[in-house]
Amino acid sequence: MTDIVPIRRALLSLSDKSGLDQLAAGLAKAGVELVSTGGTAAKLRELGHQVRDISDLTGFPEMMDGRVKTLHPKVHGGLLAVRDNAEHVASMEEHGIGAIDLVVVNLYPFEATVAKGAEREEIIENIDIGGPSMVRSAAKNHSHVAIVTDPADYADLLSQVEQQGGTSLDLRRKLAAKAYALTAAYDAAISGWFARVDQGETFPDRRTMSSKLIMPLRYGENPHQKAALYASAGPATPGIAQARQVQGKELSYNNLNDANAALELVAEFRDGPPTVVIVKHANPCGVASADNLLEAWNQALACDGVSAFGGIVAVNRKLNGPTAEAICDIFTEVVVAPDADEAAITAFGRKKNLRLLLTGGLPDPARGGQTVAVIAGGVLVQDRDNGMLSRDMLKVVTRREPTDQELKDCLFAWTVAKHVKSNAIVYARDGVTAGIGAGQMNRRDSARIAAIKAREAAEKYGWSQPRTVGSAVASDAFFPFADGLLAAVEAGATAVIQPGGSIRDDEVIAAADEAGLAMLFTGMRHFRH
Repeated sequence: MTDIVPIRRALLSLSDKSGLDQLAAGLAKAGVELVSTGGTAAKLRELGHQVRDISDLTGFPEMMDGRVKTLHPKVHGGLLAVRDNAEHVASMEEHGIGAIDLVVVNLYPFEATVAKGAEREEIIENIDIGGPSMVRSAAKNHSHVAIVTDPADYADLLSQVEQQGGTSLDLRRKLAAKAYALTAAYDAAISGWFARVDQGETFPDRRTMSSKLIMPLRYGENPHQKAALYASAGPATPGIAQARQVQGKELSYNNLNDANAALELVAEFRDGPPTVVIVKHANPCGVASADNLLEAWNQALACDGVSAFGGIVAVNRKLNGPTAEAICDIFTEVVVAPDADEAAITAFGRKKNLRLLLTGGLPDPARGGQTVAVIAGGVLVQDRDNGMLSRDMLKVVTRREPTDQELKDCLFAWTVAKHVKSNAIVYARDGVTAGIGAGQMNRRDSARIAAIKAREAAEKYGWSQPRTVGSAVASDAFFPFADGLLAAVEAGATAVIQPGGSIRDDEVIAAADEAGLAMLFTGMRHFRH
């Protein structure tokens, strides 16, 4: 296998023409013959470079609105021929096929065409055929041909051509791997569009996924696990993967996972009042809405100040200086916000290890999409839990109707419970979480743990009673027995919101009536495992 391969002829076919002038100039300086397709050839001539039309090389005109131009033996023979194979060389000579040593290709902008809402006919016309074919041919024959699919690689290519007179085998291997990753992602986007959009299939027989590396991470959940952050292909919602890190040390796998949990929850309040979410180990430990962010922070912190230490904070408003100063009073790993003013950035600047992530916006909690979990031998795929609850969906099942305030507290607690690991119990009052019980093996224990946290907060802050007294309590799934409900009664809750649907609903409703509670059934469950 040859190491340095000189470049005598290059074929350029580009939809993204950024960097074309510098590329063409560098190749021309090395004496490389440039061959190109219609639009790229026209641009090269406009830039003052000499170029040979692909039709001159093949002896056939570009035809069928440009659909057929590079699908020709003189192109693919020139790419696929093994130069040190005597039979291949003889075939090239017999049929007048010249070698092509370099291909520079971008593919038609299929995903961008879909993203702009184009009609079906335009989308189909932006499925590239000749481009991927050339990419695959050149990449397969990387022993003799260099394939460049990314303008970011122009500099390395030109540097080798200038210094070594051609491309090295190491570079060609690297470029070939990148090229096949591109065509795989391109085909994944096309097949995904056909399945989901054109055919309306939620779960097609073959599911392909594509993502792009953003950065490797120090390690995964534990130091012995390797990890990396990838961005999903396609249009991106404002998220952690797209956030701008303003300051702080390198993000870890756990930081990113927790920051995403915080962002997803605070996004539920993107159209609501100023709201602060504090998350620890992917579970909220304090959530509050108030007239301003500083008050919301103080109220959220008071829910569980112990768990908040070393936590993740997310807000639904532009972060201001006073709130940032208050957050800096405790050890915080990451702060996530749509934006931050200069005073906030300055305040955080004094905490060199604290990471500040600005997302530029909040994701739509009602957006579609799917989530994926890897299991042994396969993957589990499901629709996102984007179920939204409105007041007209609620059913009062007790003798007593909730008051307006209890109804508001129920909806607040229900929104938070959606983002708490099951079994989830959330007490809330006046737009503030009073206690959160997460991830227990039974619902009664979650209710008791949340109540304990509320009592500890009352003792710490000198309140006359825990904030669970007079609160609403949300359960992410039905109460299978009355014991969980009775634990909430002991904590002082006066209203309950839960999905309903247990075979013992009558027993639970009777217990609520006996305690004088108002209870609402949602008919919707929010398990989160």
